[in-house]
Amino acid sequence: MRTRRHLTALLLAAALVPSPTLAADPPCYRGVNLSGGEYGERDGIYGTNYTYPSEETIRYFAEKGMTIVRLPFRWERLQPALGGRLDEDELKRIKDTGGLIRKHGMAVLLDPHNFGYYDKVQVGTAPATDAAFGDFWARLAVEFANQDGVLFGLMNEPHDIKATDWLDAANAAIRSIRAVGARNLILVPGTAWSGAHSWEEDVIGGANGTVMLGVRDPLDFYAYEVHQYLDIDSSGTHPTCEGATGAVEAIAGVTAWLKKNHKRGFLGEFGAAADKDCMSGLTEIYSTMSDNGDAWLGWSYWAAGEWWPADEPFNVQPRKGAERPQMRLLVNSAKAKAGACASVKPAGK
Repeated sequence: MRTRRHLTALLLAAALVPSPTLAADPPCYRGVNLSGGEYGERDGIYGTNYTYPSEETIRYFAEKGMTIVRLPFRWERLQPALGGRLDEDELKRIKDTGGLIRKHGMAVLLDPHNFGYYDKVQVGTAPATDAAFGDFWARLAVEFANQDGVLFGLMNEPHDIKATDWLDAANAAIRSIRAVGARNLILVPGTAWSGAHSWEEDVIGGANGTVMLGVRDPLDFYAYEVHQYLDIDSSGTHPTCEGATGAVEAIAGVTAWLKKNHKRGFLGEFGAAADKDCMSGLTEIYSTMSDNGDAWLGWSYWAAGEWWPADEPFNVQPRKGAERPQMRLLVNSAKAKAGACASVKPAGK
C-alpha cells in the first residue's frame, strides 16, 4: 500500500492549468444524491414503488449550502422500449423535479441509475446496443439541451463490462448528445463500478485510467465521474470504515491522475457512517478535493431522500432531531466560496 508521503509526492508531481470554463477553486459543485427515482421495477407505481424528492427536501439541502443534486432514475421507466419515445409521464416527473432543484439555486445531475444494463441486458449487447444507448441519450439530451444548471451523467456504475467496450458505449452516447446540439457538461464514468480505488488497475478489459483516456467529445466539455466508499471493500454496504485509509489514498491517487492527464473529476458517490474512523476519512477526502479544485469539479454525497430509513448509517435525509454528523461535515465543506462552474459550454468556444 502506498504511503502518505508517496501520495503527497504524487499530488505535487504534475501541475494542471485550470480551465476557466469548468473549474473553480475550491470545487464549485457540492451536493447530495436524492435517491428514490431509481427504486423498484420498471413497471413500478409512482408514489408506491418509487418516488422523487419533495420541494421540502430540496429546499433543506439548498439552505444548507448544497449546489448540486444528483438525481437517479431508471432508464427502463423513462424509455419503456429501446429506440422508442420517452414516457411522457416519467419525463414530466424528472423535469418537474429538476425545475424545483433549479428553483432553489442548485444544479441537477441527471443519472440513469442502471449499472450499465437495460433490464438485464448489458449495454453493448443486443438489443441494448451502443446505438440504442446513443438513441436514449439523444432523446434525453434534446429535452434538456443547453439548459443552465443541467448536467448529464452517462450511467451509474457500469460493471462486468470490459473497459474497452464501455468506452465504445460512452463515446456513442457523447456523439449522440452533441449531434442534437446539446452543449451540457457530460460526466463519464468508467467500468468496474467506476471505483476510485481501482481506477488505474486492470479489473476487466483494461484499466479505466488508461482506456478511458480514449473519451472523445467534440466540445471537450466533460469530466470523469468516480465513486468511493470507506468500508472494507469500497462497496458502501458496511456500516464501519476499515477502508477509510484506502479510500483517502484512492482519492489522492485519482487527483494525481487527473492532474497528470489534464483532466477533471467529479466524486459522484461517497458516504460513510458517523463513527470516528468514518468521519476522519470523510474529512480527509473533503480536504483533498478542496485543495485541488483545479482537478475536482465537485462531489455529491450518498445519500438522502424521503424513503431512506432513519436507521440507514449513511443517511443524511432530515428527520426530527439532531442533524447527522455527516451532514455537518457537508455543510462545513460547502462553506468555502467558489466561482460558478459552467454547466453549458458557450457557443463558439
